[in-house]
Amino acid sequence: MEKHFELTDQEFERQFESCELDPAIFSHEAHLRLAWIHLYNYGIDKSLERIQIQLLRFASSAGDPGKYNKTLTIAAIKAVHHFMLRSKSASFMEFILEFPRLKYNFRELMDAHYGFDIFNSEKARTQYLEPDLLPFD
Repeated sequence: MEKHFELTDQEFERQFESCELDPAIFSHEAHLRLAWIHLYNYGIDKSLERIQIQLLRFASSAGDPGKYNKTLTIAAIKAVHHFMLRSKSASFMEFILEFPRLKYNFRELMDAHYGFDIFNSEKARTQYLEPDLLPFD
């Protein structure tokens, strides 16, 4: 079990939003959890807005503002949302066990939507690029 699970959803969200969360525990799974918490609490539109702002602020406070990738952020939120609509889970831990592909095959999941590398594209870092293979909606 990853270290971020030591925090409740409320405490995890609060620490992240206030940039108090230890960047060392903000793993890929923690990113997915952040999306799940926001989608669960605020819905898709508000989550897209809130997470982008919070991730930019968190990356800056951690001293790595260049790590933020707008396309990857939006695509990840949309992917989590897609699976949440099909989920029977009542918690993130149940959710990630129900859909382990999000954690273990995320790159391949993104490759099904994008015919180019959104992980290393400078353009994808600064603007949202729509999928060219398979839309999220």
